[in-house]
Amino acid sequence: MEPIVRVRGLQKRYGSLAAVDDVSFDVERGEILGIVGPNGAGKTTTVECILGLKTRDHGLVEVFGEDPADRTGTLRQRVGVQLQAAELQDRLRVHEAVELFASLYANPEDPEQLIEQWGLSKRRNTAFGDLSGGQKQRLFITLALVNRPELVVLDELTTGLDPQARRATWDLVRAVRDRGATVILVTHFMDEAEVLCDRVAVIDQGKLRALDAPARLIAAQRSGVRVRFTAPPGFDLHSLQSAPGVERIEQEGREVIVSGHGPLLVHVAARLATLPEPPLDFHAGRPTLEDVFLALTGREARD
Repeated sequence: MEPIVRVRGLQKRYGSLAAVDDVSFDVERGEILGIVGPNGAGKTTTVECILGLKTRDHGLVEVFGEDPADRTGTLRQRVGVQLQAAELQDRLRVHEAVELFASLYANPEDPEQLIEQWGLSKRRNTAFGDLSGGQKQRLFITLALVNRPELVVLDELTTGLDPQARRATWDLVRAVRDRGATVILVTHFMDEAEVLCDRVAVIDQGKLRALDAPARLIAAQRSGVRVRFTAPPGFDLHSLQSAPGVERIEQEGREVIVSGHGPLLVHVAARLATLPEPPLDFHAGRPTLEDVFLALTGREARD
């Protein structure tokens, strides 16, 4: 089956800055593809080139076999978009927004049915400015689906939401895919990408650093076991260095992170148990997609 999106050798420059530098990947039908990367990595520029919102300098981009730069095509009828900077007029009511967007397409969904399906019935007469963050995101998803899209692009969908609203939004993203759409999800949150995405593309400094299923990206790091605990007062990090299985010890504030293989967990726990004040929090876990992300892009903060 042909991929819905094909990107080959995509390049976009702003003067001497290569915002996107020779990026290539496919988006397969029915998948949720995550795009992650540090601030300024080129994620949004890549997506905007795919959507035809920015003109690429070099490379091939095809969406449903069409060049998105061709404004005479039918892509607008087949693609739904929620961009990072999406906003509506504060006084525009929910039902007015959905009806307005529906009027732009040849074969839209029924606005009232969409409002009901996405849990906005009780807010249909509420002005946009009076909606909560989670309700606004629910509305933006509704607007992205009003044209019955086969491809939905969601950019930084859960930024600024509280934990409950984020989890509820994750359910909405799954529901979008369950309706038969393919999803491109741009996100800063590694837990979000790990939970939702079938594959994840890691972009840094305009280049594609990795692309695979989250589980395979994590397995490729071979990071072994990791133990975390809060260091008690006066704790000597070097006391753990000789414990069997220990390969690396890091400290972030008062949190100590011990990484290694084999019997690491048992030996670290045994040594901590001999302290006058053993740590109250002690937990071990497998590497996460965040560990992969940091390994590929570095730990330094970006402007």
